[in-house]
Amino acid sequence: MAYMSMGEAHRRITEYLNRFSDAVSSQDGASLKSLFAVSSDSHFLLSLADALNIFHDAPRLLKNSDNYGQYSDIILPLFRCLQSYRQSNLLEAYTAFEKAANAFIQEFRNWESAWAMEALYAIVYDIRVLAEKADRELASNGKSPEKLKGAGSFLMKVFGVLAGKGSKRVGALYVTCQLFKIYFKLGTVHLCRSVIRSIETARIFDFEEFPKRDKVTYMYYTGRLEVFNENFPAADHKLSYALEHCNSRSEANIRMILKHLIPVKLSIGILPTNMLLEKYSLLEYSDIVQALRRGDLRLLRRALQDHENRFLRSGVYLVLEKLELQVYQRLVKKIYIIQKQKDPSKAHQVKLDVIVKALKWLEIDMDVEEVECIMAILIYKNLMKGYFAHKSKVVVLSKQDPFPKLNGKPVNS
Repeated sequence: MAYMSMGEAHRRITEYLNRFSDAVSSQDGASLKSLFAVSSDSHFLLSLADALNIFHDAPRLLKNSDNYGQYSDIILPLFRCLQSYRQSNLLEAYTAFEKAANAFIQEFRNWESAWAMEALYAIVYDIRVLAEKADRELASNGKSPEKLKGAGSFLMKVFGVLAGKGSKRVGALYVTCQLFKIYFKLGTVHLCRSVIRSIETARIFDFEEFPKRDKVTYMYYTGRLEVFNENFPAADHKLSYALEHCNSRSEANIRMILKHLIPVKLSIGILPTNMLLEKYSLLEYSDIVQALRRGDLRLLRRALQDHENRFLRSGVYLVLEKLELQVYQRLVKKIYIIQKQKDPSKAHQVKLDVIVKALKWLEIDMDVEEVECIMAILIYKNLMKGYFAHKSKVVVLSKQDPFPKLNGKPVNS
Protein backbone atom coordinates (compact mmCIF):
# COMPACT_ATOMS: atom_id res chain seq x y z
CA MET A 1 0.00 0.00 0.00
CA ALA A 2 1.32 3.42 -1.02
CA TYR A 3 1.47 6.22 1.57
CA MET A 4 -1.89 7.95 2.11
CA SER A 5 -2.30 11.18 4.04
CA MET A 6 -5.06 11.77 6.58
CA GLY A 7 -6.62 14.33 4.23
CA GLU A 8 -6.62 11.86 1.30
CA ALA A 9 -8.16 9.18 3.51
CA HIS A 10 -10.92 11.62 4.56
CA ARG A 11 -11.55 12.50 0.90
CA ARG A 12 -11.92 8.85 -0.16
CA ILE A 13 -14.33 8.03 2.66
CA THR A 14 -16.41 11.11 1.86
CA GLU A 15 -16.43 10.14 -1.83
CA TYR A 16 -17.84 6.70 -0.98
CA LEU A 17 -20.52 8.20 1.26
CA ASN A 18 -21.52 10.67 -1.44
CA ARG A 19 -21.72 7.91 -4.04
CA PHE A 20 -23.91 5.87 -1.70
CA SER A 21 -26.21 8.81 -1.00
CA ASP A 22 -26.45 9.75 -4.71
CA ALA A 23 -27.18 6.16 -5.77
CA VAL A 24 -30.04 5.84 -3.28
CA SER A 25 -31.54 9.27 -3.95
CA SER A 26 -31.43 8.77 -7.74
CA GLN A 27 -32.40 5.07 -7.45
CA ASP A 28 -29.33 4.05 -9.43
CA GLY A 29 -29.09 0.31 -8.78
CA ALA A 30 -25.97 -0.27 -10.87
CA SER A 31 -23.98 2.37 -8.98
CA LEU A 32 -25.17 1.06 -5.63
CA LYS A 33 -24.18 -2.48 -6.66
CA SER A 34 -20.52 -1.48 -7.09
CA LEU A 35 -20.44 -0.16 -3.51
CA PHE A 36 -21.28 -3.61 -2.06
CA ALA A 37 -19.05 -5.78 -4.26
CA VAL A 38 -16.44 -6.53 -1.59
CA SER A 39 -15.04 -9.70 -3.20
CA SER A 40 -14.56 -7.98 -6.57
CA ASP A 41 -11.29 -6.48 -5.23
CA SER A 42 -12.06 -3.24 -7.05
CA HIS A 43 -9.41 -0.54 -6.72
CA PHE A 44 -12.00 1.90 -5.37
CA LEU A 45 -13.08 -0.37 -2.48
CA LEU A 46 -9.54 -1.49 -1.66
CA SER A 47 -8.36 2.12 -1.47
CA LEU A 48 -11.41 2.89 0.69
CA ALA A 49 -10.35 0.08 3.05
CA ASP A 50 -6.86 1.61 3.24
CA ALA A 51 -8.43 4.99 4.02
CA LEU A 52 -10.57 3.50 6.80
CA ASN A 53 -7.49 1.98 8.40
CA ILE A 54 -5.92 5.46 8.53
CA PHE A 55 -8.91 7.70 9.29
CA HIS A 56 -10.60 6.22 12.37
CA ASP A 57 -13.35 8.83 12.77
CA ALA A 58 -15.59 7.57 9.97
CA PRO A 59 -18.48 6.63 12.34
CA ARG A 60 -18.76 10.19 13.60
CA LEU A 61 -18.50 11.52 10.05
CA LEU A 62 -21.35 9.25 9.04
CA LYS A 63 -23.70 9.86 11.96
CA ASN A 64 -23.34 13.66 11.84
CA SER A 65 -24.44 13.80 8.20
CA ASP A 66 -28.01 14.50 7.10
CA ASN A 67 -27.41 12.85 3.71
CA TYR A 68 -26.37 9.36 4.73
CA GLY A 69 -26.68 9.13 8.51
CA GLN A 70 -29.93 7.18 8.14
CA TYR A 71 -27.98 4.39 6.41
CA SER A 72 -25.37 4.02 9.15
CA ASP A 73 -26.70 0.55 10.08
CA ILE A 74 -25.71 -0.57 6.57
CA ILE A 75 -22.56 1.45 5.98
CA LEU A 76 -20.74 1.09 9.33
CA PRO A 77 -20.65 -2.74 9.31
CA LEU A 78 -19.80 -2.60 5.61
CA PHE A 79 -16.81 -0.38 6.49
CA ARG A 80 -15.73 -2.92 9.13
CA CYS A 81 -16.08 -5.66 6.56
CA LEU A 82 -13.84 -3.81 4.08
CA GLN A 83 -11.21 -3.18 6.73
CA SER A 84 -11.18 -6.83 7.81
CA TYR A 85 -11.20 -8.09 4.22
CA ARG A 86 -8.23 -5.88 3.35
CA GLN A 87 -6.34 -7.33 6.31
CA SER A 88 -7.35 -10.91 5.33
CA ASN A 89 -9.42 -11.36 8.49
CA LEU A 90 -12.05 -13.25 6.55
CA LEU A 91 -14.15 -14.46 9.46
CA GLU A 92 -14.55 -10.91 10.78
CA ALA A 93 -15.21 -9.69 7.23
CA TYR A 94 -18.08 -12.17 6.81
CA THR A 95 -19.61 -11.38 10.20
CA ALA A 96 -19.61 -7.64 9.46
CA PHE A 97 -20.94 -8.14 5.92
CA GLU A 98 -23.81 -10.29 7.20
CA LYS A 99 -24.79 -7.47 9.58
CA ALA A 100 -24.70 -4.93 6.73
CA ALA A 101 -26.71 -7.30 4.51
CA ASN A 102 -29.44 -7.73 7.13
CA ALA A 103 -29.71 -3.96 7.53
CA PHE A 104 -29.91 -3.55 3.75
CA ILE A 105 -32.76 -6.07 3.55
CA GLN A 106 -34.75 -4.00 6.05
CA GLU A 107 -34.39 -0.94 3.80
CA PHE A 108 -35.06 -2.98 0.66
CA ARG A 109 -38.40 -4.14 2.07
CA ASN A 110 -39.49 -0.51 2.39
CA TRP A 111 -38.60 0.47 -1.18
CA GLU A 112 -41.70 -0.01 -3.32
CA SER A 113 -39.96 -0.69 -6.64
CA ALA A 114 -37.20 -3.13 -7.56
CA TRP A 115 -34.68 -0.42 -8.46
CA ALA A 116 -32.06 -1.79 -6.02
CA MET A 117 -32.19 -5.36 -7.38
CA GLU A 118 -28.66 -5.20 -8.83
CA ALA A 119 -27.32 -4.17 -5.41
CA LEU A 120 -29.23 -7.03 -3.81
CA TYR A 121 -27.67 -9.43 -6.33
CA ALA A 122 -24.20 -8.20 -5.32
CA ILE A 123 -25.01 -8.76 -1.62
CA VAL A 124 -26.47 -12.22 -2.27
CA TYR A 125 -23.42 -13.23 -4.29
CA ASP A 126 -20.87 -11.80 -1.86
CA ILE A 127 -22.42 -13.27 1.27
CA ARG A 128 -21.93 -16.72 -0.28
CA VAL A 129 -18.37 -16.01 -1.44
CA LEU A 130 -17.32 -14.41 1.87
CA ALA A 131 -18.91 -17.30 3.81
CA GLU A 132 -16.85 -19.79 1.80
CA LYS A 133 -13.68 -17.80 2.51
CA ALA A 134 -14.55 -17.53 6.22
CA ASP A 135 -15.17 -21.28 6.42
CA ARG A 136 -11.79 -21.99 4.86
CA GLU A 137 -10.22 -19.75 7.52
CA LEU A 138 -12.12 -21.56 10.28
CA ALA A 139 -11.10 -24.97 8.91
CA SER A 140 -7.45 -23.93 8.69
CA ASN A 141 -7.59 -23.00 12.38
CA GLY A 142 -9.06 -26.37 13.31
CA LYS A 143 -12.56 -25.00 13.90
CA SER A 144 -15.88 -26.17 12.50
CA PRO A 145 -16.87 -24.30 9.31
CA GLU A 146 -20.37 -22.91 9.82
CA LYS A 147 -20.68 -19.62 7.96
CA LEU A 148 -21.86 -21.03 4.62
CA LYS A 149 -24.78 -22.63 6.44
CA GLY A 150 -25.51 -19.20 7.98
CA ALA A 151 -25.37 -17.60 4.53
CA GLY A 152 -27.97 -20.13 3.38
CA SER A 153 -30.29 -19.08 6.20
CA PHE A 154 -29.84 -15.43 5.21
CA LEU A 155 -30.63 -16.21 1.56
CA MET A 156 -33.83 -18.00 2.60
CA LYS A 157 -34.83 -14.78 4.35
CA VAL A 158 -34.10 -12.84 1.15
CA PHE A 159 -36.12 -15.36 -0.87
CA GLY A 160 -39.06 -14.73 1.44
CA VAL A 161 -38.79 -10.99 0.81
CA LEU A 162 -38.81 -11.52 -2.97
CA ALA A 163 -41.52 -14.18 -3.05
CA GLY A 164 -44.35 -11.68 -2.68
CA LYS A 165 -46.24 -10.06 -5.49
CA GLY A 166 -44.79 -7.21 -7.50
CA SER A 167 -41.67 -6.44 -9.50
CA LYS A 168 -39.23 -7.70 -6.84
CA ARG A 169 -40.15 -11.34 -7.41
CA VAL A 170 -38.03 -11.37 -10.58
CA GLY A 171 -34.97 -11.65 -8.31
CA ALA A 172 -36.19 -14.83 -6.61
CA LEU A 173 -34.58 -17.16 -9.17
CA TYR A 174 -31.13 -15.58 -8.76
CA VAL A 175 -31.34 -16.08 -4.99
CA THR A 176 -32.52 -19.66 -5.57
CA CYS A 177 -29.47 -20.37 -7.74
CA GLN A 178 -27.13 -19.03 -5.06
CA LEU A 179 -28.91 -21.26 -2.54
CA PHE A 180 -28.37 -24.24 -4.84
CA LYS A 181 -24.64 -23.48 -4.94
CA ILE A 182 -24.55 -23.43 -1.14
CA TYR A 183 -26.55 -26.65 -0.75
CA PHE A 184 -24.44 -28.50 -3.32
CA LYS A 185 -21.27 -27.26 -1.62
CA LEU A 186 -22.50 -28.39 1.81
CA GLY A 187 -23.85 -31.70 0.51
CA THR A 188 -27.39 -30.83 1.66
CA VAL A 189 -29.10 -31.00 -1.73
CA HIS A 190 -32.33 -32.24 -0.12
CA LEU A 191 -32.86 -28.66 1.08
CA CYS A 192 -33.33 -27.61 -2.56
CA ARG A 193 -36.76 -29.25 -2.64
CA SER A 194 -38.66 -26.61 -0.68
CA VAL A 195 -37.29 -23.79 -2.85
CA ILE A 196 -38.03 -25.74 -6.04
CA ARG A 197 -41.62 -26.28 -4.90
CA SER A 198 -41.99 -22.54 -4.35
CA ILE A 199 -40.63 -21.74 -7.82
CA GLU A 200 -42.43 -24.46 -9.78
CA THR A 201 -45.79 -24.72 -8.01
CA ALA A 202 -46.46 -21.25 -6.56
CA ARG A 203 -48.79 -19.26 -8.79
CA ILE A 204 -46.97 -16.00 -8.09
CA PHE A 205 -44.03 -17.05 -10.32
CA ASP A 206 -43.98 -17.22 -14.10
CA PHE A 207 -40.77 -18.99 -15.07
CA GLU A 208 -40.54 -17.16 -18.38
CA GLU A 209 -40.44 -13.76 -16.68
CA PHE A 210 -37.11 -14.52 -15.02
CA PRO A 211 -33.83 -13.38 -16.64
CA LYS A 212 -32.34 -15.86 -19.12
CA ARG A 213 -29.09 -16.15 -17.12
CA ASP A 214 -30.97 -17.26 -14.02
CA LYS A 215 -33.17 -19.72 -15.93
CA VAL A 216 -30.07 -21.42 -17.37
CA THR A 217 -28.44 -21.73 -13.93
CA TYR A 218 -31.69 -22.99 -12.38
CA MET A 219 -32.16 -25.66 -15.05
CA TYR A 220 -28.52 -26.73 -14.68
CA TYR A 221 -28.84 -27.34 -10.93
CA THR A 222 -32.32 -28.90 -11.05
CA GLY A 223 -31.05 -31.10 -13.90
CA ARG A 224 -28.22 -32.29 -11.67
CA LEU A 225 -30.75 -33.05 -8.94
CA GLU A 226 -32.70 -35.20 -11.40
CA VAL A 227 -29.48 -37.09 -12.14
CA PHE A 228 -29.13 -37.84 -8.41
CA ASN A 229 -32.75 -39.06 -8.42
CA GLU A 230 -32.06 -41.16 -11.57
CA ASN A 231 -34.93 -39.39 -13.33
CA PHE A 232 -33.08 -39.30 -16.64
CA PRO A 233 -35.87 -37.97 -18.92
CA ALA A 234 -36.31 -34.95 -16.62
CA ALA A 235 -32.53 -34.55 -16.28
CA ASP A 236 -32.19 -34.66 -20.07
CA HIS A 237 -34.88 -32.01 -20.51
CA LYS A 238 -33.46 -29.62 -17.91
CA LEU A 239 -29.78 -29.95 -18.80
CA SER A 240 -30.60 -29.73 -22.52
CA TYR A 241 -32.52 -26.52 -21.83
CA ALA A 242 -29.50 -25.12 -19.97
CA LEU A 243 -27.20 -26.07 -22.86
CA GLU A 244 -29.49 -24.66 -25.54
CA HIS A 245 -29.94 -21.31 -23.79
CA CYS A 246 -26.40 -20.92 -22.42
CA ASN A 247 -24.32 -18.09 -23.87
CA SER A 248 -22.44 -19.68 -26.78
CA ARG A 249 -19.31 -17.72 -25.84
CA SER A 250 -19.27 -19.13 -22.29
CA GLU A 251 -17.27 -22.27 -23.07
CA ALA A 252 -16.55 -22.96 -19.39
CA ASN A 253 -20.29 -22.99 -18.61
CA ILE A 254 -21.08 -25.16 -21.65
CA ARG A 255 -18.41 -27.62 -20.52
CA MET A 256 -19.89 -27.66 -17.01
CA ILE A 257 -23.35 -28.48 -18.39
CA LEU A 258 -22.01 -31.17 -20.76
CA LYS A 259 -20.10 -32.81 -17.93
CA HIS A 260 -23.50 -33.82 -16.49
CA LEU A 261 -25.55 -34.00 -19.70
CA ILE A 262 -23.27 -36.50 -21.48
CA PRO A 263 -23.77 -39.26 -18.84
CA VAL A 264 -27.52 -38.66 -19.04
CA LYS A 265 -27.45 -38.92 -22.85
CA LEU A 266 -25.36 -42.10 -22.64
CA SER A 267 -27.88 -43.64 -20.26
CA ILE A 268 -30.66 -43.15 -22.83
CA GLY A 269 -28.58 -44.44 -25.72
CA ILE A 270 -27.34 -41.20 -27.29
CA LEU A 271 -23.58 -41.02 -27.85
CA PRO A 272 -21.60 -37.76 -28.25
CA THR A 273 -19.20 -37.22 -31.13
CA ASN A 274 -15.44 -37.25 -30.62
CA MET A 275 -15.39 -33.68 -31.96
CA LEU A 276 -17.65 -32.51 -29.13
CA LEU A 277 -15.54 -34.24 -26.49
CA GLU A 278 -12.35 -32.72 -27.90
CA LYS A 279 -13.80 -29.22 -28.27
CA TYR A 280 -14.85 -29.00 -24.61
CA SER A 281 -11.94 -31.02 -23.13
CA LEU A 282 -14.16 -33.87 -21.95
CA LEU A 283 -11.92 -36.68 -23.14
CA GLU A 284 -12.53 -38.63 -19.93
CA TYR A 285 -15.72 -39.79 -21.67
CA SER A 286 -14.04 -40.93 -24.91
CA ASP A 287 -13.16 -44.45 -23.71
CA ILE A 288 -16.64 -44.87 -22.25
CA VAL A 289 -18.18 -43.98 -25.60
CA GLN A 290 -15.80 -46.38 -27.36
CA ALA A 291 -16.72 -49.13 -24.89
CA LEU A 292 -20.40 -48.64 -25.71
CA ARG A 293 -19.72 -48.73 -29.44
CA ARG A 294 -17.57 -51.88 -29.24
CA GLY A 295 -19.26 -53.78 -26.44
CA ASP A 296 -15.95 -53.67 -24.60
CA LEU A 297 -16.60 -54.23 -20.91
CA ARG A 298 -12.90 -54.17 -20.06
CA LEU A 299 -12.51 -50.70 -21.60
CA LEU A 300 -15.55 -49.36 -19.71
CA ARG A 301 -14.25 -50.62 -16.37
CA ARG A 302 -10.77 -49.28 -17.02
CA ALA A 303 -12.17 -45.84 -17.94
CA LEU A 304 -14.25 -45.77 -14.75
CA GLN A 305 -11.19 -46.72 -12.72
CA ASP A 306 -8.87 -44.19 -14.41
CA HIS A 307 -11.28 -41.27 -13.90
CA GLU A 308 -13.00 -42.45 -10.73
CA ASN A 309 -12.22 -39.37 -8.63
CA ARG A 310 -13.36 -36.98 -11.34
CA PHE A 311 -16.63 -38.84 -11.92
CA LEU A 312 -17.30 -39.10 -8.19
CA ARG A 313 -16.78 -35.34 -7.72
CA SER A 314 -19.23 -34.68 -10.56
CA GLY A 315 -21.77 -37.07 -9.06
CA VAL A 316 -22.03 -39.14 -12.27
CA TYR A 317 -20.01 -42.24 -11.37
CA LEU A 318 -23.03 -44.42 -10.53
CA VAL A 319 -24.78 -43.31 -13.74
CA LEU A 320 -21.76 -44.36 -15.80
CA GLU A 321 -21.35 -47.61 -13.90
CA LYS A 322 -24.87 -48.63 -14.90
CA LEU A 323 -23.87 -48.43 -18.58
CA GLU A 324 -22.50 -51.97 -18.20
CA LEU A 325 -25.84 -53.41 -19.31
CA GLN A 326 -25.69 -51.47 -22.57
CA VAL A 327 -22.14 -52.72 -23.11
CA TYR A 328 -23.27 -56.33 -22.58
CA GLN A 329 -26.08 -55.72 -25.07
CA ARG A 330 -23.60 -54.42 -27.63
CA LEU A 331 -21.30 -57.41 -27.07
CA VAL A 332 -24.11 -59.93 -27.68
CA LYS A 333 -25.19 -57.92 -30.73
CA LYS A 334 -21.67 -58.15 -32.19
CA ILE A 335 -21.68 -61.92 -31.67
CA TYR A 336 -25.11 -62.06 -33.34
CA ILE A 337 -23.84 -60.06 -36.35
CA ILE A 338 -20.79 -62.31 -36.77
CA GLN A 339 -22.97 -65.43 -36.60
CA LYS A 340 -25.39 -63.94 -39.11
CA GLN A 341 -22.55 -63.50 -41.59
CA LYS A 342 -21.47 -67.14 -41.15
CA ASP A 343 -24.87 -68.86 -40.95
CA PRO A 344 -27.96 -66.59 -41.15
CA SER A 345 -30.31 -69.44 -40.27
CA LYS A 346 -28.73 -69.91 -36.81
CA ALA A 347 -27.74 -66.31 -36.05
CA HIS A 348 -30.56 -65.91 -33.51
CA GLN A 349 -29.20 -68.78 -31.39
CA VAL A 350 -26.35 -67.51 -29.21
CA LYS A 351 -24.61 -70.06 -27.02
CA LEU A 352 -23.72 -68.87 -23.55
CA ASP A 353 -20.30 -70.51 -23.99
CA VAL A 354 -19.58 -68.15 -26.87
CA ILE A 355 -20.35 -65.14 -24.67
CA VAL A 356 -18.13 -66.58 -21.91
CA LYS A 357 -15.26 -66.91 -24.42
CA ALA A 358 -15.78 -63.36 -25.70
CA LEU A 359 -15.60 -62.04 -22.15
CA LYS A 360 -12.50 -64.14 -21.47
CA TRP A 361 -10.85 -62.58 -24.52
CA LEU A 362 -11.58 -59.22 -22.81
CA GLU A 363 -9.83 -60.63 -19.70
CA ILE A 364 -13.10 -60.88 -17.76
CA ASP A 365 -13.70 -64.26 -16.13
CA MET A 366 -17.33 -65.34 -15.81
CA ASP A 367 -18.92 -68.74 -15.71
CA VAL A 368 -22.00 -69.78 -17.67
CA GLU A 369 -24.34 -69.23 -14.69
CA GLU A 370 -23.18 -65.63 -14.28
CA VAL A 371 -23.60 -64.94 -17.99
CA GLU A 372 -27.06 -66.52 -17.93
CA CYS A 373 -28.04 -64.18 -15.09
CA ILE A 374 -26.85 -61.13 -17.06
CA MET A 375 -28.72 -62.27 -20.18
CA ALA A 376 -31.88 -62.64 -18.08
CA ILE A 377 -31.47 -59.05 -16.88
CA LEU A 378 -31.01 -57.83 -20.47
CA ILE A 379 -34.23 -59.57 -21.50
CA TYR A 380 -36.09 -58.30 -18.43
CA LYS A 381 -35.00 -54.72 -19.08
CA ASN A 382 -35.96 -54.97 -22.78
CA LEU A 383 -32.40 -54.49 -23.98
CA MET A 384 -32.74 -57.83 -25.71
CA LYS A 385 -35.75 -59.81 -27.00
CA GLY A 386 -35.64 -63.55 -26.63
CA TYR A 387 -35.76 -66.47 -24.23
CA PHE A 388 -33.53 -69.21 -22.76
CA ALA A 389 -33.22 -72.75 -23.93
CA HIS A 390 -31.92 -73.88 -20.56
CA LYS A 391 -30.97 -77.46 -21.49
CA SER A 392 -28.75 -76.38 -24.37
CA LYS A 393 -27.56 -73.19 -22.63
CA VAL A 394 -28.58 -71.02 -25.55
CA VAL A 395 -30.18 -67.58 -25.79
CA VAL A 396 -32.76 -67.69 -28.55
CA LEU A 397 -33.15 -64.16 -29.88
CA SER A 398 -36.27 -62.77 -31.49
CA LYS A 399 -36.07 -62.78 -35.28
CA GLN A 400 -37.62 -59.30 -35.31
CA ASP A 401 -35.75 -56.45 -33.63
CA PRO A 402 -33.75 -58.59 -31.16
CA PHE A 403 -31.89 -55.55 -29.78
CA PRO A 404 -34.41 -52.72 -29.23
CA LYS A 405 -32.95 -49.22 -29.30
CA LEU A 406 -33.47 -46.97 -26.32
CA ASN A 407 -34.52 -44.08 -28.56
CA GLY A 408 -33.94 -41.49 -25.89
CA LYS A 409 -35.65 -43.47 -23.13
CA PRO A 410 -33.87 -44.85 -20.06
CA VAL A 411 -33.22 -48.54 -19.48
CA ASN A 412 -36.25 -50.08 -17.74
CA SER A 413 -35.72 -50.08 -13.97
